[in-house]
Amino acid sequence: MPPLPSELAYVPFISVQNMMGLVHHIGIENVLTDLAADIEADFKRWELFDKTPRVASHSDVGAIELMPTSDGDMYGFKYVNGHPKNTHEGLQTVTAFGLLAGVNSGYPILLSEMTLLTALRTAATSAMAARHLAPKGARTMAMIGNGAQSEFQCLAFQAICGIDTVRLYDIDPSATARCATNLKRRGLNAVQCTSSQDAILGAEIITTCTADKQYATILTDNMVGSGVHINAIGGDCPGKTELHSDILLRSEIFVEYPPQTRIEGEIQQLEGDYPVTELWQVISGKAKGRTDAKQITLFDSVGFAIEDFSALRYVLRAIQGTSFFDNLDMVADPDDPRDLFGMFERANVNSPTT
Repeated sequence: MPPLPSELAYVPFISVQNMMGLVHHIGIENVLTDLAADIEADFKRWELFDKTPRVASHSDVGAIELMPTSDGDMYGFKYVNGHPKNTHEGLQTVTAFGLLAGVNSGYPILLSEMTLLTALRTAATSAMAARHLAPKGARTMAMIGNGAQSEFQCLAFQAICGIDTVRLYDIDPSATARCATNLKRRGLNAVQCTSSQDAILGAEIITTCTADKQYATILTDNMVGSGVHINAIGGDCPGKTELHSDILLRSEIFVEYPPQTRIEGEIQQLEGDYPVTELWQVISGKAKGRTDAKQITLFDSVGFAIEDFSALRYVLRAIQGTSFFDNLDMVADPDDPRDLFGMFERANVNSPTT
C-alpha cells in the first residue's frame, strides 16, 4: 500500500541487511510462493501495463540496464547490471536496485536493493512458468550452472512444483559442492554431477543458468529427449545463449515479451518472425501450454520489468508493520511547494556555525 500524503517526504528504503531479515522473518519458501502468486496475478492483467524492452548500455565486458513499467497506479523501474567477469574479481555478476512511485503524484514510495530480490523473483517466475508447462508429476530437475541463482531456483521448484531431487553441474566443481551442501540442508536430494550429460539423466525439468557472455552450447540437440521442460534463464543479452538452435526448432517456445526476448534470449538464434507463445496468454487461458506428454516445452526467460514491479509491490506490502526498512529523507518537502529556495535558505540559518 502506498504511504499516506503526510508520509511522502520519507521514502522506505530496504537495505540488503533488511531484505535478508525480511525474507528470514517470512520464510524463504513462503516468500517464493507469495512472489510467484503476485507475478502470476500481474501476468493475468498483462495488457494493462506499459511495456518496453529494457534500455541497455552494452560494453565488451557486460551490460547496464534500466527496466521500467507502470500499471497506471504505480510506476516502477529496476537498475541492473550483468558483468560475467566480476566473478573472477571477487564481485557479483549481477547487482540491482529498484524504485516504486505513485503515478498520481510522481513521488517515490519505495527504494529497495534488488540483487537478492532479483534472484528471488527470477526463481519464483521460473517455477510459476513450470507449473503451467512442465510434465505433470515432475520430481527431478537438472540445474546446470551452480552460481549465485542456483539455490534460489531449486528452492522455488521445491516449494512451488514439488521437486525433490536436483542434479547439479557446473564447470567449477566447488560451486556444485557448495550448492549441494546448501540444498541438502533444505531437504532436497542434491546429486553432484560431472557433466551436463550426466546432470540431465532422469530429469523432467532442465534449468540452464550460466554466466559467460557468449554463444554457448550448454545443451546439444542429441542430449534432450522428448517430454522435458527446459527453463533457460542464462541468456539475457545479445550474443549470449545456452542452447543449440536445433533444440529450439523441436520445442514449443514460451517467452515473456517477444520484442525483448528476440534481442536477448535463446530465440535470437532464430528468424525474427519465428512463432513463440507469450506466457501471459497461457496464464490467462488465451493460449495453450503443454498439450502433449512427449512435447518439449521451453521457457526462454530473460526477465521482464513486470516481474520486478510485482516483486517491489510485494515487498512494499510485506514491510508494513515491521522494522525491516529505514525512512530516507530523499524528497524535498517545503511548507510552501513554491518556496523551495526558502527552505534551502532556512536550512543554512538553522545550521550550526563553524
